[in-house]
Amino acid sequence: MNTPSAPLPHVPTPGEPVNLPLSAGTETATLNIEGMTCASCSNFVERALSRTPGVQRATVNLASEKATIDYLPAQIDRAGLRAAVEQAGYAVHEPVAPVAAGVLGSDEELAQRKAAAYRKLLRRFWVAVALAAVIMPLSMIMLWPALMQRVSMPVLNYVQLLLTLPVLLYSGREFYVSAWNGLRHRTASMDTLIAVGTGAAFLYSLAATLVPDWFMRQGLMPEVYYDTTATIIALILLGKVLESRAKQRTSAAIRALMDLQAKTARVVRHGQEVDIPVEEVRLNDIVIVRPGEKVATDGVITEGRSALDEAMLTGESLPVEKKVGDPVFGATLNKTGSFRFQVTKVGKETMLAQIVKLVEEAQGSRAPIQRLADKVSAVFVPIVVMIAIATFVVWFLAAPEATRLPLALVNFVAVLIIACPCALGLATPTAIMVGTGKGAEHGVLIRNAEALEKAYQVNTVLLDKTGTITRGEPAVTDFIPLNLPPSADQTSVLAMLAALERQSEHPLAEAVVRYTDAQGVASLPATDFQAHEGRGAGATVEGQQVLIGNRRLLEEQGVSVSGATTQAADQLLEEAKTVLYAAVGGQIVALFGVADTVRETSAAAIRELQRQGLEVVMMTGDNQQTAAKVAQQVGITRFFAEVLPQDKASKVKALQNEGRTVAMVGDGINDAPALAQADLGLAMGGGTDVAMEAAGITLMRSDLNGVVTALRLSRLTMRAIRQNLFFAFIYNTLGIPIAAGLLYPFTGWLLSPMIAAAAMALSSVSVLTNSLRLRAAKV
Repeated sequence: MNTPSAPLPHVPTPGEPVNLPLSAGTETATLNIEGMTCASCSNFVERALSRTPGVQRATVNLASEKATIDYLPAQIDRAGLRAAVEQAGYAVHEPVAPVAAGVLGSDEELAQRKAAAYRKLLRRFWVAVALAAVIMPLSMIMLWPALMQRVSMPVLNYVQLLLTLPVLLYSGREFYVSAWNGLRHRTASMDTLIAVGTGAAFLYSLAATLVPDWFMRQGLMPEVYYDTTATIIALILLGKVLESRAKQRTSAAIRALMDLQAKTARVVRHGQEVDIPVEEVRLNDIVIVRPGEKVATDGVITEGRSALDEAMLTGESLPVEKKVGDPVFGATLNKTGSFRFQVTKVGKETMLAQIVKLVEEAQGSRAPIQRLADKVSAVFVPIVVMIAIATFVVWFLAAPEATRLPLALVNFVAVLIIACPCALGLATPTAIMVGTGKGAEHGVLIRNAEALEKAYQVNTVLLDKTGTITRGEPAVTDFIPLNLPPSADQTSVLAMLAALERQSEHPLAEAVVRYTDAQGVASLPATDFQAHEGRGAGATVEGQQVLIGNRRLLEEQGVSVSGATTQAADQLLEEAKTVLYAAVGGQIVALFGVADTVRETSAAAIRELQRQGLEVVMMTGDNQQTAAKVAQQVGITRFFAEVLPQDKASKVKALQNEGRTVAMVGDGINDAPALAQADLGLAMGGGTDVAMEAAGITLMRSDLNGVVTALRLSRLTMRAIRQNLFFAFIYNTLGIPIAAGLLYPFTGWLLSPMIAAAAMALSSVSVLTNSLRLRAAKV
């Protein structure tokens, strides 16, 4: 990233986690945290971890309920990290027996635990609803004249008390336990607001029930608010139920990826084919895959060929042809033929496991845009408590004596209930979770939330040519037959040339073989093969000497080159193509034009990027003529030619010095410095590990449409985050003054605590729903 030469030092505010550059030997741990209910909770846990000796960086995600910690194992271990969380008043759930070799294991156990917690939450909710449905009509006794004549008010209050106690002690118990734990650890959260609000209403009602005479001596009616207490708890639990369901949907992409893993594998053991659980597959095992079966793990084909559906990993809809020596990946689907492959990776080393890990890390990361919400939520609850107390005091002093205590209490409770910071804490992480999951479904792996946000700011896309715009491998573009022998036709000549090139491992020879195979020529034997380094190769085919190479090879072998042949070769050279001369029996019979061809999707993808207002620039080490030709083919007007590998990063910096936010797209080792220098690096999945390590986003297939998808996804995700933050801030900004009674002098209207509870619950659900819209978005 391009940074000023002398940046001002950042002075952390009190309580702000200090993220230092990571030291060598740092390890990363992920903890599943229980008991977090709002942004204040996640901020408190994060601060507690960040202040722990040995912890270099900690990020706590409210939506996924996970903490990602970079720590020094020489100073602290996983048990120490767990102790730090528990000292902060929260629990850490550790898997009982994680699977050693499988991708699933602890993740599956975590999903089961969350499902059990959801069922318990649902039971608490229905108990609260059932009792609140009875308490509410009883609280409106004036609507039931017949009942008023038969049941006295004190008796009715005791009945409501007995019905409310299960709501408090069972349905709402966790709110009060959490608030008490927070008080012990000198912190406050959403549960603090709920516990204080509903607890105040209940204690007031309890006093009015037990000692009504005292209230009447003070000139007050002994009114009770059991309906308020029960209904608020029921509505808050409704919000939590809906929120829990929505959270499960935000992580659906991870579960879908994990569910792709094959459950069993057919391996060869002691000469026998046996079916075993995928967890028991070992390195170098030979695995048999039949049509319609999933590939069990990663490996290399040793026998057979087939077409595999790799859409679940790359987003590519068309099956990919595979043959001996080609890699295969676990969870992909075998479509046609049978084959055997040798296992090269198992468990957490497989491509699927790495993708799952990358998506999980991205979902647990924090986007820079979230910093404002974090700062607000860190002080939010104490400020709300002070506002609620001020509201109580003002109403108690200003309201008429006969109603001042009930009015002060109702508005005090309304402020506490409506001010829940849940929506603020969920605004960013839920959108990040859905956005990164959506990217994984389309073969776009986003390393962290910062990369996603940076992609939104990009205005210039710098494309490496070779392997990015082009295929990165030579292909025959022209075949020009010349002076064919009377006894031979084009097909027979191609068969002889193919017989020679099949003996060579040179990339140009492979290009010729691919071309001849596509023409369906016969397979002929070749003898006396001889490679001429830097010039070409020769062999004997059907009793005749066959040569393919450059002009120098033919001249060395005494083959004359006519003027017509020279003219045809010069035309190919003008088109920036490599020329291969082919001779049979001492006579030139054909020319091949070979070039690194442009991918079919490159031009359309570049046009789409330009349509979105992005400037697309090309960079290549090729000469000016070749660069201009490729740029013209794909519609690029600005390009850098003859750029040495060590100079690529300086070209990125030059664009940044023009005030541009640059996304660099590349695939090779020599692209890594440029990818790191760019504001955003995008590495082609077909490229090197070094390039992908330097990039913020990895495209699982070598297709520039992935760049279009990544940038469009970032815009959609950032738009959702901004909408979420706006609604979360505006909700609290408007809701708290209304709950405090700001409108009462003008309209005579007060906000019921029950309406405040419903609004609070719906605010979180609305943020989650807005984030979930990304799942249906077209990218």
